[in-house]
Amino acid sequence: MRPLNAQIRLENLRHNYQTLKNIHGGKLLAVVKADAYGHGAVRCAHALADLADGFAVASVEEAVQLREHGIENPILLLEGVFEAKEYEQVDRHRLWPAVCSQWQLEALLHHPWQQPVKVWLKMDSGMHRAGFFPHNYAAAYTALKQNRNVDSIVKFSHFACADEADNAMTEMQLEAFDLGCEGLAGEESLANSAAMLRYPAARRDWGRAGIALYGACPFGHTDSRLKPVMRLSTRVFGERVLQPHSPVGYGAAFYTKKSTRVGLIACGYADGYPRHAPNGTPVAIGSHRSQLIGRVSMDMMTVELDVSHEGIGNEVELWGDVVNVNEVAKAAGTIAYELLCHVKRAKFTYYE
Repeated sequence: MRPLNAQIRLENLRHNYQTLKNIHGGKLLAVVKADAYGHGAVRCAHALADLADGFAVASVEEAVQLREHGIENPILLLEGVFEAKEYEQVDRHRLWPAVCSQWQLEALLHHPWQQPVKVWLKMDSGMHRAGFFPHNYAAAYTALKQNRNVDSIVKFSHFACADEADNAMTEMQLEAFDLGCEGLAGEESLANSAAMLRYPAARRDWGRAGIALYGACPFGHTDSRLKPVMRLSTRVFGERVLQPHSPVGYGAAFYTKKSTRVGLIACGYADGYPRHAPNGTPVAIGSHRSQLIGRVSMDMMTVELDVSHEGIGNEVELWGDVVNVNEVAKAAGTIAYELLCHVKRAKFTYYE
């Protein structure tokens, strides 16, 4: 069997949720969209069901999957519905829809609701992706407030630059949100993972824990308070010794500088590992940090082995406990979100 393994440590997931809730205060949604950032939405939701104040997903389909697997916690649709008829499933499955646009608002107001609905009304406080502009927000809020089918309204927005140190835009968005919500009663939600960790003023009634929930610091470094949930590993299944000035891999993108033991490992870009990860991208062989050499192939990669001890059969950690996923992401010019979401063809094993 091909030895590519993704270990999902659910105890670390629970630890991270509790840690983030303690930091944020109030109530906390666990964001499990995109199959829980590649970790398995159903298994992660069940692991958190007795802790989480609710979950957040990107679509009705993701929410229904959780309901069909026994998840009874509140579920927020972060992007709302994509067509008006989806409100039927929102009603049937007791979901919380975000309302981010005028057509979503009008469709909700005209839907024949069978039970009152909790609505999350989104403000575009500066990201300019979705939501009502601050000067239009009160009108949308009032329209919902006057509708007898609306149980309650959570006012919320999303930050564009909370993961960037000293970026003034977050403070500007905070100010815009507060001005736009002035005089409007009800709960509020502003903090994503980055804002939760960096901006105390963003910690309102509800937090929304995404990437940090899975143990990846949103600032691109290691945060000792968080534990990595996914550990991706494989094994060396081939080795050879190359003389100095020997090329390795496609395009002869790497030449050895000395006599080098090269290990062949079972993982490649078809498994979700970034194809553009350069020479020097870290891996760990046992407890020893080593590096990728040569280009990433579809199913294989080559790594530098220790002079004498490492070889065929040795485990290679691609990211997890020794190699932080942010290190790999930085080397490849991407973010941890993308790496975690793209893992495939691995054997997933869950640990309670």
